[in-house]
Amino acid sequence: MEILRTVLTVLFVLVCVVSVILVLLQEGRSAGLGAIAGGAETYWGKNKGRSMEGNLVKGTIGLAVAFFVLAVILNLNF
Repeated sequence: MEILRTVLTVLFVLVCVVSVILVLLQEGRSAGLGAIAGGAETYWGKNKGRSMEGNLVKGTIGLAVAFFVLAVILNLNF
């Protein structure tokens, strides 16, 4: 069981580091001020889920879920 705990801890640290990197790669919300003038109706505004920014958001959400699941598992007394 100690080997499993060590593997999960290493995986937890990797998830933490990768999630920090993904958050830092994302653009800030203030960069989207073009939406005030109708910039959201552009090609990139309509297809944001398929763009690189959309993929970064999806990856961040997936890593956040993995972070919480691993945190719960590592807090169990096994």
